[in-house]
Amino acid sequence: MGSLTKIIIFFVSTILTMDKSQIRKQYKELREQLSEEDIINKSLLIANRCLELDVWSEQVFHLFLTIEDQKEIDTSLILTLLQGKDKDIVVPKITGETRLKHFLLTDQTRFKKNAWGIPEPVSGIEIDVPMIDVVFVPLLAFDSKGSRIGYGKGFYDRFLASCKPNCIKIGLSLFEENQIDFVSETTDIGLDYCVTPDQVYSYL
Repeated sequence: MGSLTKIIIFFVSTILTMDKSQIRKQYKELREQLSEEDIINKSLLIANRCLELDVWSEQVFHLFLTIEDQKEIDTSLILTLLQGKDKDIVVPKITGETRLKHFLLTDQTRFKKNAWGIPEPVSGIEIDVPMIDVVFVPLLAFDSKGSRIGYGKGFYDRFLASCKPNCIKIGLSLFEENQIDFVSETTDIGLDYCVTPDQVYSYL
């Protein structure tokens, strides 16, 4: 690879990183403007919209738990919905610096917040990724192609890449679709649906 090619690749990579960084900053600022009441109301609308999804014949659902300090959607409402439908619920735990492990939620599951303020199972029954039918995916922003921007750690991209091909990936967003499409990277895993307070977006 020539020196000029290396410089171009480095420059393009830097621009893309800046763009995603700016988008993350923008949506974090939008979240900061939301009141606690706003988040509760939007979370309730999203949970109700989830009933419109064609996923309820599936059995094993993976659900992230809310980071309150990041003003995320309150996923406890979706948790209640899943419990009411007698679904098997799987919750994640960060292990090391790059990976998630996944545990079956039971009446005995105890939680502890990690360094990022994420409630995680202390221990339990670990679930193999290919067993998971549906994943609810956290995000900061998404576009018309079903591309998402998360917090930049890559946990979910690595996790979703290891899911079975027919696993259904559902983003949950407090805001509507971004008006400008993101530049996709090879490691990005697209969504099948994204649910917002106002509608369900499908990318199938």
